[in-house]
Amino acid sequence: MVVKSATKKRLMELGVDEEYAHKLATDRNMADIKQLSLDEVSAIVSLSKDEDKFSSLMDVIREVGATRRKRRSKKITINAKAVDEDDFPMGLTKFNVLNHIMVPHQQLVPMEDEEEVLAPWNLIKPDEETGEDRLAKELLPKILITDPVVQVIKEMAEKDDMLLSAADPEHIPLAAGWLADRVIRVKRHSLSAGISVAYRLIVEGN
Repeated sequence: MVVKSATKKRLMELGVDEEYAHKLATDRNMADIKQLSLDEVSAIVSLSKDEDKFSSLMDVIREVGATRRKRRSKKITINAKAVDEDDFPMGLTKFNVLNHIMVPHQQLVPMEDEEEVLAPWNLIKPDEETGEDRLAKELLPKILITDPVVQVIKEMAEKDDMLLSAADPEHIPLAAGWLADRVIRVKRHSLSAGISVAYRLIVEGN
């Protein structure tokens, strides 16, 4: 996790305590902070929404957003364009494919539940080397980790994990490459067939 020094400095210049500025600027720029909800800000800075400090902090965040909108003009310069790209990363503007009407509902299966939910598919097979039973997930249909749906699921999970890390110092963050070999549940709705459920294995390559 990286603290964006420019963002932290900006917040402190606006009157935010260094402790709260540090927490807010961890892996966030000003645009990210302006997108946070009241609950998210409260969890990040460990302040109750009823506290005066929290109200003052939210006033600063709202003021930054209002000031930025007032300063925006139709004239684009090289410097302004650079600031726009820094403050408004693609992750905040790109289309979420899971919201498309043609895309079925898809979600990660918790690792501890994989064996139970996959039981009807008889994927418990003896290991060729040890002879012990194991869950042969490689027999499932595959989906690439680069698939747009998988990338959206990844971003959502990592955002939630980041909030947990900010709220709980003892929280263990997701490890690098955590998404590979995970299973996703695909639920399709049909007027004729009703609801059908399938499972796919996330892989890094063919």
